[in-house]
Amino acid sequence: MSAFAFFGAIEIGLIYGLVALGVYLTFRVLDFPDLSVDGSFPMGAAVAATAIVAGINPWLATGMAILAGAATGWVTAFLAVRCGILHLLASILTMIAAFSINIRIMGRPNIALLGESTILTPFETIGDPTYIRPLVVGVLVLISAIFVIRLLNSDFGLGLRATGVNARMVSAQGASIGLYTYFGLALSNGFVGFAGALFAQTNSFADVTSGVGTIVVGLAAVILGQTIIPGRKIWVAVLAVILGSVLYRLAVAFALSSGMFGLQASDLNLVTAVLVAIALIAPKIKGKLRVKKPKPPTEKSALKNKPSNSGDVV
Repeated sequence: MSAFAFFGAIEIGLIYGLVALGVYLTFRVLDFPDLSVDGSFPMGAAVAATAIVAGINPWLATGMAILAGAATGWVTAFLAVRCGILHLLASILTMIAAFSINIRIMGRPNIALLGESTILTPFETIGDPTYIRPLVVGVLVLISAIFVIRLLNSDFGLGLRATGVNARMVSAQGASIGLYTYFGLALSNGFVGFAGALFAQTNSFADVTSGVGTIVVGLAAVILGQTIIPGRKIWVAVLAVILGSVLYRLAVAFALSSGMFGLQASDLNLVTAVLVAIALIAPKIKGKLRVKKPKPPTEKSALKNKPSNSGDVV
């Protein structure tokens, strides 16, 4: 694998690390199966690309993309909480609607950003973009990770986590389950919209189909990261999902670039499915192979098992 491909995989892995953060918030924290990320990812890309082409500052365009992604999550929460639609179905409805909305936003299926200034443009003059771009993206992802860690460790974050564990208990304490659901889904899809905006600016295009399979990639990162780095602490879990996203992209890039098993670029979804399956199976195999160490005998058991002397006189 060349250095360009290696750092390119790290860059895209860090971008999808934001997706992994969003998936972690919904699937792990809120226990909400949210598939609307397949719609909020291209929506973030569409809004950012359209705004940049219109002459809006790239940072402001990225902020608009985050808000658009958050609005997508809010709609899913509204359908689930207010309308009483099944969580999974509500997210699917939002995802389907977002496809048409993204085309409306761009006015066509895709937009090119070649020659346009992005948030990475000022940094590319410092040195080789091959190394500078992953570094800038890494800093943005690190800031996002710190924000999530601080949030989940706060009192509000405790209520957010409790909603996913036992919603009835939260309701009995007088807290609003709906509030936590609205906020959690909006924040999750805001991160995904942020990832979409970065994806469009790093790849110089936004496409309406760029969100296909986003949820699978996010789940792969969460499962892979928490399998490799298990831990109950918030900061460990957050950093694990980001690391899982990077490792996933490196594994895919290595498998496709080396021609291993005759794989081609069209086999990306197959590689993704295999990696997710391995990440799910690995903990079970590890548990079966782990040999239980015998417990040291206690004094009571030692006396019980001590052979009796038949020559003793009573």
